[in-house]
Amino acid sequence: MNISIVCSSKEHPVYPFLERWQLSQQNRHNLELIQSKEQLSGGDILFLISCADLIHKPVRDRYSHTLVIHASPLPVGRGWSPHIWQILEGKREITVTLLEAEDNVDSGAIWAQRVMKLEGHELYDEINNTLFAIECELMDFAVNRQRDIAPRAQSDETPTYYRRRTPKTVR
Repeated sequence: MNISIVCSSKEHPVYPFLERWQLSQQNRHNLELIQSKEQLSGGDILFLISCADLIHKPVRDRYSHTLVIHASPLPVGRGWSPHIWQILEGKREITVTLLEAEDNVDSGAIWAQRVMKLEGHELYDEINNTLFAIECELMDFAVNRQRDIAPRAQSDETPTYYRRRTPKTVR
């Protein structure tokens, strides 16, 4: 299987997890871990993990599946940095969603969801380690089960959106 992963920055804390995941799959699949949509070659699965680029349909059509991992119980919590916003809201359970990429951000059909449980005392690295391990688990799920997945549409619940975090929008 030919798998591409776009992560916009090698400096993102998820990047080492993606490198380890890539190594764990290298004997079974052809993988590329890249930072820009211009580098995409086409294939079976495209994962968009902490990807700042919008990947439009002509590029997605070069893959059998284009998937995003988003840390919210969609359609609630579309947008930027959802797990950070939810932690600031005091949430102790964060749903991590594997979904199909669409032109409307975070609106695609859902493949799978996992719940990340927090006790409230975790530090930045502990939160990231837990979240990124779940993301890798969802990537495994997609690769291993892609042929028998029956994605489901998001609920009719009114979508909510998180804004982009900047130094001025910390809260």
